[in-house]
Amino acid sequence: MESTPFTGAPKYVLDQELAKIVNISMVLEMPLLLKGEPGTGKTMLGHAIADTLRMPLIILNVKSSMKLVEALYQYDTLTRLNDSRFGDSTRNVSDIKEYIRMSKIGQAFCSEKRCVLLIDEIDKAETEFQDDMLDVLDQMQFDIIETDETICAKNRPVIIITSNAKKDLSDPFLGRCNFHHIAFPDPKMMRNIINVHFPQLGNKLADNAIKMFYDLRNIEGIEKKPATRELINWIRALQSDPDFQNGDKLKKQIPYLGILFKKSSDYQRASNTLIKKRFF
Repeated sequence: MESTPFTGAPKYVLDQELAKIVNISMVLEMPLLLKGEPGTGKTMLGHAIADTLRMPLIILNVKSSMKLVEALYQYDTLTRLNDSRFGDSTRNVSDIKEYIRMSKIGQAFCSEKRCVLLIDEIDKAETEFQDDMLDVLDQMQFDIIETDETICAKNRPVIIITSNAKKDLSDPFLGRCNFHHIAFPDPKMMRNIINVHFPQLGNKLADNAIKMFYDLRNIEGIEKKPATRELINWIRALQSDPDFQNGDKLKKQIPYLGILFKKSSDYQRASNTLIKKRFF
């Protein structure tokens, strides 16, 4: 199946290696597994591909207790029971198909147009779920047990799978995916990202904010380091505050730590470090 190359999106800065693996995965029709710490743009890549290539986006948010069938379809037994008891439904109660509803993978398979299927945080799921899901994605079909019907994909979706690397994935799973690790952006790449989101941002505010951001990320003992989205929100706050709009005061004072640090222990550690070391 021919694919239009993905070259990035207005709000997504793409490096060459990531662009190559995205496009070869679409050509080979293989799932692309993305690993990296939270905030490196794994999930946003799925959105960017869908927006740029004008494909529908279907998102499966994986949960720890999820069973594979929940990602494929749902049989609404409760509604069917109620309809049979009260007899006021327009549906044919004797027809089970009336009560089958496609879940996210089922929706991707039934889509009339090729879509992007984003399977988010696969590392939350049990190994059995992971391997069985890839069997379905390999075969591009699954069975509905209640109706003895086979659902075959009308179009093979572009499959993006993300993992925060909280749990090891099985070797069979890894062997059936292409893989890319998205490293946290270095300051130069981060400046490119910030320029995309804030094209009119003053150089002094951008330079000082990015420097302070990396200094704060590097404080020893921080459990949840601020990510790119926190930096973007922090810059928005700085822009809206007349005291910090030009970036000068950032050398002496760091406001709005609560935008960067979301855990009480991290917030306190950052505050204490700034005071004790007189960071700036």
